[in-house]
Amino acid sequence: MSQVTSDTMTAPLLHIDQLGKRFGGFVALDGVDLSVPKGQRLGLIGPNGSGKSTLVNCICGTLQNETGSVTFDGQKIDGMVAHQRTHHGLARSFQLPRPFRSMTVAQNIRVPLLYTVNARAGTHLSHSELDDRCMELLKLVTLDAKAGKYTTDLTQVEMRKLELARAMAAEPKLLIADESMAGLSHSEVEDIVALLIRMNERGVTIIMIEHIMRAVMTFSQRLVVLVSGKKIADGRPEDVIQDKEVVGAYLGQ
Repeated sequence: MSQVTSDTMTAPLLHIDQLGKRFGGFVALDGVDLSVPKGQRLGLIGPNGSGKSTLVNCICGTLQNETGSVTFDGQKIDGMVAHQRTHHGLARSFQLPRPFRSMTVAQNIRVPLLYTVNARAGTHLSHSELDDRCMELLKLVTLDAKAGKYTTDLTQVEMRKLELARAMAAEPKLLIADESMAGLSHSEVEDIVALLIRMNERGVTIIMIEHIMRAVMTFSQRLVVLVSGKKIADGRPEDVIQDKEVVGAYLGQ
């Protein structure tokens, strides 16, 4: 198994210890350990059914792990529901965007801004501040020209950008991007990878789950591989993809 060096594992933003999850007799996660330092770009890969989605759901609170623990920003968050974890700085995007179809692009950003920023104790944004923050996020994802359009007018890649902007509206410390590039063209994939790197440069730690290996290799500073609910490799991308266990179980050649 490839391993990252100990100096990259100091002061983790996210620490997962021996995480386990079952569905009846099926073991979805089997003692997964993972630490993610602040500011890192981590790629998470594995074949279908490897446990990636279950791991993300246990991190974000959609599912509750049965064994092990999740610590985020120094605080154990086991038992917290999803919206509580969002307020603590955990956000995710989804493979299939589900925007508010009856709202404009800008309104789709205002909703999570109101929910996350104004819901925090002692925080309140005025209408003008909300508008400014909304346009800042839309400029980040190059959708500012579409602010007044309805989401039905957006292309597939624009929908993915809006999904990422909605996640960023929560002002996350950690963003989990779940297959944000599925079904996109080569140039669109490059566009989303560049966007995720820009988000990381703004100080957001990012875990990217993706099957498109050229995107994974361009984006990732570190690569983790799950197979059958277990972590089989963890290290530098160029080392991990040459790991014999990874080649046999995931790449298949």
